[in-house]
Amino acid sequence: MRQNRRFLDLSEMSQCQVQHLLERARNFRDAWQEDKSLGVLDGKNIALVVSDGGWRNTAAFDLGIQWMGGRCVHVPIKLGQREDIGDLAAYLGNWFDAIVVRAPSLSDIAELSDKSAIPVINARTRSNHPCETLGDLAFYHDRHGSIEGITVGVVGPDANILGSWIEIAQAVPLNVVQVYPKRWHAKSYRKRFTATEDVSALHGADILVTDCWPDDGSRDQLLPFQITTSILDRLSSNAEFIPCPPVHRDNEVAASALEHRTCEVIAAKDFLLHAQNAVLEWVFES
Repeated sequence: MRQNRRFLDLSEMSQCQVQHLLERARNFRDAWQEDKSLGVLDGKNIALVVSDGGWRNTAAFDLGIQWMGGRCVHVPIKLGQREDIGDLAAYLGNWFDAIVVRAPSLSDIAELSDKSAIPVINARTRSNHPCETLGDLAFYHDRHGSIEGITVGVVGPDANILGSWIEIAQAVPLNVVQVYPKRWHAKSYRKRFTATEDVSALHGADILVTDCWPDDGSRDQLLPFQITTSILDRLSSNAEFIPCPPVHRDNEVAASALEHRTCEVIAAKDFLLHAQNAVLEWVFES
């Protein structure tokens, strides 16, 4: 079996590869605004497998594949259920040039990639969300020109949003601080990552990200960590507040905070499409 590029976990990337993807995301954004397709997927057939909920990044993958000249087929299968994952990899390899998959388990996607003769892209799992993080970082890079040495504040539990920010901190020199009740702190130490219950640790953040409240938390436990306009007022003038959708107003984010000058969630999420297009191009590069 030939070795293929895969996009599963941002900590597998090199700093140069991440930088390349950020720059290409900007190129794709510019081409999109000019309505000028780069045609990098001409003749490519891409399988889109959605084994979990959500719509933003899978819709963006479908649209991006078509815009770049490829063919996207939604394949109604679920990993790890009726058929052996190795068998699925072989069947999909007959017809497709790459697989984009959104599934609960990262280990299932990794197994699919290990047993596949074609590239596999992780659209999202319950433990990481590399496309979402890459899109946010591409937005910040486009606005500010550099990501080195920045601090990312993540207000959320040990789940997929935090997971991918910790991953990318292993690949590039940025710092991640989780601000949340200790019960939901990330359980393993990794470089350039810290966790605290001190909300004032957010004041130095260049990017501020939120995630949904965990189902097993009470409002009394979590309300002190709600992002309000008073917290945003303490950020630097160049900081970007990017709550992760779906945003639950007056839970993880006060409704008024979404109108704050630092809140750039709509503009940031536009880069999800362009970052994913960069990933699609990258997996086919030699």
